[in-house]
Amino acid sequence: MNAKTSPSAGNTWRDLPAAQQPEYPDTEALRAVIADLESYPPLVFAGECDQLRARMAAVAKGEAFLLQGGDCAESFDAVSADHIRAKLKTLLQMGAVLTYAASVPVVKVGRIAGQYSKPRSKSTETRDGVTLPTYRGDSVNGFDFTEAARVPDPERLKRMYNASASTLNLVRAFTTGGYADLRQVHAWNQDFVKSSPSGQRYEQLAREIDQALNFMQACGVEPEEFKTVEFFSSHEALLLDYESALTRVDSRTGQLYDVSAHMVWIGERTRQMDHAHIEFASKIRNPIGVKLGPSTTAEEALQYIDRLDPEREPGRLTFIVRMGADKIRDKLPELVEKVTASGATVAWVTDPMHGNTFEAASGHKTRRFDDVLDEVKGFFEVHKELGTHPGGIHVELTGDDVTECVGGGDEIFVDDLHQRYETACDPRLNRSQSLDLAFLVARPPGRHGSPAGTARGGARITRNPDPPHFCALRAPGKVRFASPIRGRYGTTHATSGGEPRVRLQLLRSDRGTGEESCGRRSLHAPADRFRLQGGHRLRRLRATHPGAARPRRLPPQAAGRPGPAAPRDGVPRSRVTPPV
Repeated sequence: MNAKTSPSAGNTWRDLPAAQQPEYPDTEALRAVIADLESYPPLVFAGECDQLRARMAAVAKGEAFLLQGGDCAESFDAVSADHIRAKLKTLLQMGAVLTYAASVPVVKVGRIAGQYSKPRSKSTETRDGVTLPTYRGDSVNGFDFTEAARVPDPERLKRMYNASASTLNLVRAFTTGGYADLRQVHAWNQDFVKSSPSGQRYEQLAREIDQALNFMQACGVEPEEFKTVEFFSSHEALLLDYESALTRVDSRTGQLYDVSAHMVWIGERTRQMDHAHIEFASKIRNPIGVKLGPSTTAEEALQYIDRLDPEREPGRLTFIVRMGADKIRDKLPELVEKVTASGATVAWVTDPMHGNTFEAASGHKTRRFDDVLDEVKGFFEVHKELGTHPGGIHVELTGDDVTECVGGGDEIFVDDLHQRYETACDPRLNRSQSLDLAFLVARPPGRHGSPAGTARGGARITRNPDPPHFCALRAPGKVRFASPIRGRYGTTHATSGGEPRVRLQLLRSDRGTGEESCGRRSLHAPADRFRLQGGHRLRRLRATHPGAARPRRLPPQAAGRPGPAAPRDGVPRSRVTPPV
């Protein structure tokens, strides 16, 4: 591979508008940095990019599943063996869950070794009357809210290169030096299993994997593929000066490759058809992703295919959809239908993070884990209905026990966010939440949300049989569960089902010592939550619409059905057995 870029082919983007680029005060310093970067060795090789493109072709054809995850924005301070190992360990655990439980090959791609830049909705930030340039990632300026730190510095581009090189060296050592050996499936979990329901569930799966490996070894089968793992890098191609400086001509084919990562994607804020980012992506041979938000039209999606994948090559183009849990089921079907009808074979991947961000009362930017799960479920539902392939998930996560997204099996509340809110930009799933997500995705189609029955007054109760439990209340009513929902699973959720106000009463039993009320709540928003303390069990969920008349009930004999269960307090109870 040659060491120089090709100005005539790789820099055609410079004649076009480029969104989200820093305004460097010293352009001469920027040119000097670009010249240095152009002389640096590649971080990845063209042959590795081709290998990933072949793997993505399998994803696009429905023969594999993409797991893409990592930090929202990497930081120079986090380039250490411990931080990198923690992220890699989380992705390896998620990959093991998806591969074993879903019986599908998993292509593992990290948001790693280059994700040091972030697009921002505003160019400036104001605090206490002081306005400064916004923080755009460690590759551009500093996080500290000072005038000196917020000035864009081109020397940071070289620091990004060095940090990416160090990270990739460690990742390669971990993935080929024995740490990623499938027989280490228990070792990845040793510090996690005792304190986490997700870890305990993972440990059970690890024991099954161990048994399968022991059986294969006893039969004389021990494939080399079990001892290492393919792992690829990716990041958003945001800073075009950096990306073009690391674009090289492949000596084998004479084609251009961005050697800063195996795969790059174009973000929602920079995907304008006639702007610089799409032009740059059209010239390189790497696998390319494009983020599609809820405003994307089917015509735009088809234009991206014509521009970025004119040869209709499977594995070349990935659409990463980030619609939001409330829009995915409405907006995605038309895109999938029209793209499929065009004959293009693209990989469809869900990003359930960016469309579900909100600001908590504490001022923290956060996401509800339930919204993340719901968008993933909606993504799978759309593809199942259309008979197409849900190709993968793209998530922001960390291997640390941060408190940045609310909810999950180890319930995090808004009041907990301040405890370990460490992200430099957007909130990430912690390790436990990431495993919860992997188990949800690995469940066979059709098991998302199983009905638990109909309560008195016509209320329809549904709940997820796996933690975290989700109860959807479709109308006022009352239900009594024949089997308890244990409090150790965290939160039971109830939604108002469109009613303006629904009053809930939850009754619990404390280790068989008798029932007590654990709260009454009026719902004004679409969702509310109740926390069950450890050791408690949810026995009954009751909901009434204030002011609503009690529905007239026919005597059991008149309705032609058996009599009700033995009443207590003079009120007949509906008994419903939840799914196993």
